[in-house]
Amino acid sequence: MPAQPDDLYDVLVEFVQRLMSAGESDGLDALAESDLSFSQARTLFLLTRTAEPMPINSIADALGLSMAAAGRNVDQLVGLSMVERRESRSDRRVKLVSLTPLGEELAAQHIAAKQESLKAFTHALSPEQRDRLHGALTDILAGGALRPAPDQEKCL
Repeated sequence: MPAQPDDLYDVLVEFVQRLMSAGESDGLDALAESDLSFSQARTLFLLTRTAEPMPINSIADALGLSMAAAGRNVDQLVGLSMVERRESRSDRRVKLVSLTPLGEELAAQHIAAKQESLKAFTHALSPEQRDRLHGALTDILAGGALRPAPDQEKCL
């Protein structure tokens, strides 16, 4: 009997939770050492997905924060030398925020730890499991049921 959507959902949720928690401690070590709050970390990772500096109001909108909360996060990240804030050339009232090299390094360390945990998972599978999972995921990705947003391709 084929798996029902709810059955697949249950297994998929457990799989993703286990997979993400496998590398969570490694991925969070760098963040914990920097004393970032969850909201500050979200701001940092949002900025890793953008090619251009972001106005604070766009950060607030993207993260579902008030302007005041987004501004406080940016202030604290500026104080930690993770981001820089400067005035827009076209409108001095607009403050643009971008990552500093230190912020880029911290985000890269987190992403690299996640990637290493995924690599360890793939190496732990038997060759048969690897082949079946590769085939299933390749089919799903080719089918178009799962399309990444353009700004989510860098993050794990």
